[in-house]
Amino acid sequence: MEPVKNVIFVAPYFAPTTVQFVRAVCRLPDVRVGLISRDSLDQLSQGVRARLAAHHRIEQPLDPGHILGGVQALERRMGKPDRLLGALEELQVPLGQVRDHLGIEGMGAETASNFRDKSKMKSLLRGAGVPCAHHALAQNIEEAKTFAAAQGFPLVAKPNEGSGARATYRLESTQDLDECLTVVRPSPERPLLLEEFVVGDEHSFDSVSLAGQIVWFSINHYLPSPLEVIEEPWIQWCVVLPREVDDARYSEIRRHAGTALRALGMKNGLSHMEWFRRANGTVAISEVGARPPGARFVDLISYAHDFDMYEAWAEVAVNDTFEPRPRPFAAGAAYLRAQGRGRVIGHVEGIDRVVRELGSLIVEAKIPKPGQPRGGTYEGDGTIIVRHPDTQVVEQALAFIIKTVRVEPLQETPGE
Repeated sequence: MEPVKNVIFVAPYFAPTTVQFVRAVCRLPDVRVGLISRDSLDQLSQGVRARLAAHHRIEQPLDPGHILGGVQALERRMGKPDRLLGALEELQVPLGQVRDHLGIEGMGAETASNFRDKSKMKSLLRGAGVPCAHHALAQNIEEAKTFAAAQGFPLVAKPNEGSGARATYRLESTQDLDECLTVVRPSPERPLLLEEFVVGDEHSFDSVSLAGQIVWFSINHYLPSPLEVIEEPWIQWCVVLPREVDDARYSEIRRHAGTALRALGMKNGLSHMEWFRRANGTVAISEVGARPPGARFVDLISYAHDFDMYEAWAEVAVNDTFEPRPRPFAAGAAYLRAQGRGRVIGHVEGIDRVVRELGSLIVEAKIPKPGQPRGGTYEGDGTIIVRHPDTQVVEQALAFIIKTVRVEPLQETPGE
């Protein structure tokens, strides 16, 4: 009989996706789960609460000192933790610091910073011969302008420890750079990462590593790129997971991905890599996160492989095991976003036609509801997920959805 493992999960806020990861860990056999959060436990379902061995609230759930205090409080109730987990990008370095301090197995702070510090990441990748964008970490305005003069435009500017294309700018000219620097004002405490703007199709490479080797991977396409989606909040966009992940057009990224992850120090875990394929077929890796992907990608992977990727992540994170699965389907998501001004959803058009035309292709639909506040992220206000064994059928279905569905905000009168 396997000994029971004590697992502590840090879930700052009970967002729906985070709760899915918590639930998956709780379902593992021979595991006792303690939860650290800022949110109150009564915000979870009774089913999840019943599976928890203990819970501790902290006020600053991204602060390593507060996390350490929470872990020590749970250790007094549960015993020494065998694993310390969290799914958010912003948690990875603090969790590594606490693991180092308490001697808990898993990724330490130095390795976690390889993934979190984007400038350090790109230096390590280039040192390992992995193709990626030229970059510079500007600690002041002069350094930013020096790199721009040497590299030329267009450029991309973003926080050095950002995620999900947040606070990311495309700079086409010196004027754009000046405007960006007026808003951001880089400093040694908050440097600005500047990169060459890579032109090409953008994808992700999500993979599971065990003992430093990739044992499974998934590829998707962004249509259009996340940066375009951030710049144009009205765009309804798509992600496609093609069935043919072993296609020759992905050979370059498969060749470089393992080298990139080893250079960054990935041993056991699920990682999310963003990359470009240029018109000439060469690739450039943009960023790598040592955590599960966001934007419903875990759900898309689950539909494409016809298994529960949340549970698979839990097995990797707690037991360092993973059972690779075939990919019998292509899958894709259409992200629905309101068109025009207005803070709440007014009405949605085209859903009946989409359901009538696509029928069983639709495996999940979260439709925006009148009165619902508009989403503040690139994920938008709702999602429709489709799947089919033929990738082209999925692509056509997604194109039909974003052409047909229109989300209208409630128009505000002047002065509201």
